[in-house]
Amino acid sequence: MRIKIIHARVVTQQIETDCTVYLEGGKICAVGGDLPFDTVLDAAGAYLAPGFIDMHTHGGGGHDFMDGGIAPILEAAKMHLRHGTTSLLATTLSSSLDDLSAALGDIGAAMQASGRLPHILGAHLEGPYFSQAQCGAQDPRYITPPIPSEYEQMLKTFPGVIRRWSFAPKLPGAQQFCRRLLECGVIPAIGHTDAVYKDIRQIVDCGCRLVTHFYSGMSGLTRRGGFRTLGAIESTYLFDELCAEIIADGKHLPPELLRLIVKGKGVENLCLVTDSMRGAGMPEGPTLLGSLRDGVPCLIEEGVAKMPDHTSFAGSVATFDRLIRTMRDFAGVSLPDCIRMASTNPARILGLPHKGRIAPGFDADLVLFDDNIRVQAVCIGGGPDTAIYDWR
Repeated sequence: MRIKIIHARVVTQQIETDCTVYLEGGKICAVGGDLPFDTVLDAAGAYLAPGFIDMHTHGGGGHDFMDGGIAPILEAAKMHLRHGTTSLLATTLSSSLDDLSAALGDIGAAMQASGRLPHILGAHLEGPYFSQAQCGAQDPRYITPPIPSEYEQMLKTFPGVIRRWSFAPKLPGAQQFCRRLLECGVIPAIGHTDAVYKDIRQIVDCGCRLVTHFYSGMSGLTRRGGFRTLGAIESTYLFDELCAEIIADGKHLPPELLRLIVKGKGVENLCLVTDSMRGAGMPEGPTLLGSLRDGVPCLIEEGVAKMPDHTSFAGSVATFDRLIRTMRDFAGVSLPDCIRMASTNPARILGLPHKGRIAPGFDADLVLFDDNIRVQAVCIGGGPDTAIYDWR
């Protein structure tokens, strides 16, 4: 069945007004032109963009990806779908090897069962190979340097499920770990680290190209005996090879800092992520960061999750539409550049050649939203047909 979308403002490298897009067999088959069709959908002047790709989310809608079983994973994915996310990496927290293995098994099963939900692309392991000094809301009981027997077991047991792994590059064995990830087709990412310039340079030389939640849980410029040393933050700016993810909820990074990051790294080297926990899409109040069984108590207030003592954040409660709104309205980034950071760049980094753009041959993963970035409809493609949600 061929679907014709009419009267859309299509977001590509620019905004194409009153544009027509054709979908067939789960793919975009044409942009513009006059082709025969079976069904017509009227966008009524709304924006049509490639679906958002969230490389870093722990859950939402009251569910965490480590709660146990497939159902919480699918329910969290459904919540994010309603806000325009069409693909995601289910992210874990530092925990015991048994709990991590159980979560990876559940995520692998959910990848097969997701059906018409957002594409669950695999797992992002956030830890446990982090710096104790920069663990943030990660449970310090489980923080450790890389243990070869441990990570080799997980890489062997869950091939194709582990897609990304965040770690601290200053730790003993970190370079060996980074090289091993790349050998296995897993994306290494710098995170929760007190590394200095030489550590970052060494891990970049190993092939690492991604930085986890830029500015959060990482070292800055230090001065010892009058001599200044770059931290992970400044080194991220310095190395053009590095792409950085940013939590654009307006809380983790204030608008003026978002503007600085865009100016310093350029939109081509940035990816928006929610880093959302179970409280995304939920009312404010007490909640848990992590699994129901072993999670860390925290509190949602003022649009962000905080540790109970208010000394630090405990994760975001953002959905992806909020990220786009923050970047456009408060950081002054054009809508096409926002979409580049939300879709095109993550697709490139994750090696998804048929996602992240509205062009013939690309998956029909699309989101329709109004001038206030309120999502009106979502399309999920990539399979034998296109699923349409909430078109109105």
